[in-house]
Amino acid sequence: MTARLSLTRKEQGAVEDRALSSPNRVPDWLLGRPEWNTANSGALVIGGDYRSLGTVRSLGRHKIPVWVLVDDHLLAGLSRYTQRRLPWPETDEAKQVEYLLQLSETHNLRGWALIPSSDETAATVSRYHRVLRDRFRLTLPPWEVLQWAYDKRLTYRLASMRGIPCPWTRIPGSRDEVELLNCRFPVILKPAVKPVLNALTVARAWRVENRESLLASYDEACRMVDPSAIMIQEFIPGSGEEQFSYAALSVGGRPLASLTARRVRQYPVEFGRFSTFVETVDNQEVEEWGRRFLSEVGFTGLIELEFKRDPSSRQLKLLDVNPRIWGWHTLGRRAGVDFSYLLWRLTQGDSFQEVTGRPGIRWVRMSTDLAAALSEIRHGRLSAGAYLRSLFGPIESAVFAVDDPLPGLLEVPLSAYQVLKRRWV
Repeated sequence: MTARLSLTRKEQGAVEDRALSSPNRVPDWLLGRPEWNTANSGALVIGGDYRSLGTVRSLGRHKIPVWVLVDDHLLAGLSRYTQRRLPWPETDEAKQVEYLLQLSETHNLRGWALIPSSDETAATVSRYHRVLRDRFRLTLPPWEVLQWAYDKRLTYRLASMRGIPCPWTRIPGSRDEVELLNCRFPVILKPAVKPVLNALTVARAWRVENRESLLASYDEACRMVDPSAIMIQEFIPGSGEEQFSYAALSVGGRPLASLTARRVRQYPVEFGRFSTFVETVDNQEVEEWGRRFLSEVGFTGLIELEFKRDPSSRQLKLLDVNPRIWGWHTLGRRAGVDFSYLLWRLTQGDSFQEVTGRPGIRWVRMSTDLAAALSEIRHGRLSAGAYLRSLFGPIESAVFAVDDPLPGLLEVPLSAYQVLKRRWV
């Protein structure tokens, strides 16, 4: 089944214009103003989780000054490569942008690269692109481009229009439509955007087995998110081994650095919210679909596209797009594609030949992979010996690093503290 979604004529023209506009030219907003001195510039990373930690280490190891704006997560702020740690305000977008502008003025950060690490901070920077580009070197495109990856309603519309396979998807206009919906169970119910944290956005999606549970879940979801952002989608069975990614640093839709990877393990196992063990692979099909999406959108910046193979048709289908640094991006460093550092070089006007990551390189987030592996062992899909063997060879840890041990030592207690804090609040 494929999604029956279509773009308006105006939307279609906008996509075509972007795809045809100077695909090899580095946009001015990425390079910043000519008068900015690249010798004294650094990077301002928004977010403190393990994704941000990977960027901090990547830049810090190349002697690039890095400041971190920490939110609920503190790991990146604990890195020895973080020169300064400041709070990221929990407030509305306009005040967050004002905060960034004040930081630039107060601390003379003009010309620093601004690197958001979450969907929402990426959306904020993108929506205020014109204002922020006067102070910072921005690392993601303006809203008219980013929205196609951020809002999954637009993502699936574009994919459907351009012939990129994606799951059967419906966006109901009312509860009555849900009640009459002709679909095959199980299905999943998911939000198109995740502007706030709640049970649905944290879970990313809910699996429902029948009409009664679908209606109940829909009613509950409507109390948490805008009903117009609720999507009902076919459930594609299978573990993470059937899930693949195409990751790239792209300029105008042309990849300058890329790799393909397989999500060997995830948590939860069948319906993973995040990767726990990833391995680079050589998969031309994944690469072709990924390149097509980038070309259609004309994307500039870091991006990861997630696909899953439908066991009934053996067809890859586009599940998700992350238009910012993603969980396992540090895998690229060991595979020969240091995404964060290459992005930095691009903001400084450096040029380089297109590079592709080597297959056979692994990444693990041990604090969550153990739970995923135990679940697989319990269900007879993985042996203890196979699990232990997977941890040998060229492997990159998500959090632990010999040259920067503190975040790895404190990850588990900090995670426990965050869980307890959310329950108390």
